[in-house]
Amino acid sequence: MTTPAITDSHCHLDFPDFDAERPQVIARALEAGVHRMVTICTRLRNEPQVRAIAEANDPVFYAAGTHPMSAAEEPLATVDELVALTQHPKFVGIGETGLDYHYTAESAEVQKESLQVHIAAAQETGLPLIIHARDADEDMAAILTRGYRDKPYNCVMHCFSSGADLARAALDCGFYLSMSGISAFPKSKELRAIFAEAPLERILVETDSPYLAPPPYRGKRNEPGYTVHTARVGAETFGLDYADFAAATEANFERLFTKAAAWTPA
Repeated sequence: MTTPAITDSHCHLDFPDFDAERPQVIARALEAGVHRMVTICTRLRNEPQVRAIAEANDPVFYAAGTHPMSAAEEPLATVDELVALTQHPKFVGIGETGLDYHYTAESAEVQKESLQVHIAAAQETGLPLIIHARDADEDMAAILTRGYRDKPYNCVMHCFSSGADLARAALDCGFYLSMSGISAFPKSKELRAIFAEAPLERILVETDSPYLAPPPYRGKRNEPGYTVHTARVGAETFGLDYADFAAATEANFERLFTKAAAWTPA
């Protein structure tokens, strides 16, 4: 019996945690049934290295943006700069961008400015925006909703672990919520309840590796192959067989990340 295919919609394969065994990590993911990965560039100056990983590995796609926690340290991206990057056939999303007031509240204004640039790039290109949100629910909901009303765009709330109000605001815009290892933690009952209230057709799965490994690997380095453990909890959350949940999240990923869905190896 073959393992149902799923996609790790958000990982960081360029991080030094994987330097010693990147090919083996990708191979283990494929063996586990994770047939695609989107690796995320969090500082635009690192884009060439992230792009190279995607170019060297058929199952790997990539996105790039300025992470909100780095927004004060990095040059402000321009819409033209981001749009130019989207010309690459394996560049499939804008970000991650967003707001993080947990560790970097002092840079809130520059985070907002950076976020607006990324929203504009998503609006112009039609590629999905990839959002990081932490302890900024009210501002996040307001900015995303206002931007969507001005000119609709697509978006995923990556590693969603915020409150029900932000989930509702995102879903009202037709955005997607992504389940990470956090949603598989035993104490995350309230978070799972938020996911369970969402439409199945708006759910993705991810690792955010090397961070946030789901049980039974919690506390260890995460890797894309562990997406299956979060997806199993996702299936339970929605009362589905694993194969049905996997098929649903695959369809969702392809609806949102259209360039990844359309891509064929040369």
